[in-house]
Amino acid sequence: MTDNELLQVFRENSALLEGHFVLSSGLHSDRYIQCAQVLQHPKIAEQLCSELAAKLRYLGATVVAAPALGGILVAHEVGRALGIRALFTERQDGVMTLRRGFTIAPGEPVLVVEDVLTTGLSTRETMKCVEEAGGKVVGAGSLIDRSGGATDLGVPRSALLTLTIQNYNPAECPLCKSGSPAVKPGSRTKRAA
Repeated sequence: MTDNELLQVFRENSALLEGHFVLSSGLHSDRYIQCAQVLQHPKIAEQLCSELAAKLRYLGATVVAAPALGGILVAHEVGRALGIRALFTERQDGVMTLRRGFTIAPGEPVLVVEDVLTTGLSTRETMKCVEEAGGKVVGAGSLIDRSGGATDLGVPRSALLTLTIQNYNPAECPLCKSGSPAVKPGSRTKRAA
């Protein structure tokens, strides 16, 4: 799919929001990408993740890992497209961990994926979990890279769509200064203070 076709899919599924948002990174933005609105449709999720898998197949991963919650469906569909296992990390007491009996063999090549990459924090936390479990992160991927390609994860990475969306430090956010209330539509909380 072309960038315009991908954007159209997100628009048609109300996945591109405009307003004043607090991202999971803590940064503020006037646009938010809610991949769950797209991924709720299995055929679309399969198509998008198959395209992402095709971009990353050359890395030779034997397992896909993703941060919960947003990356779970992406990992599952990328894993299905590649014919490999898919697992996820999750926060326990504020720290990203590998739980639920998931294991990674020593040196096993792992691909880390997620829905939206902004600063790369969740991806880095998942990469750390993989490495602590003995795996070797061979690459990373996301459906959307909203950093404009600027985020460096230290491994090869790919995204279906790369966008440059302005993010603001909360102390310098022009939306806050204008009195606009900030909303956090992601998976961690609903409303920002």
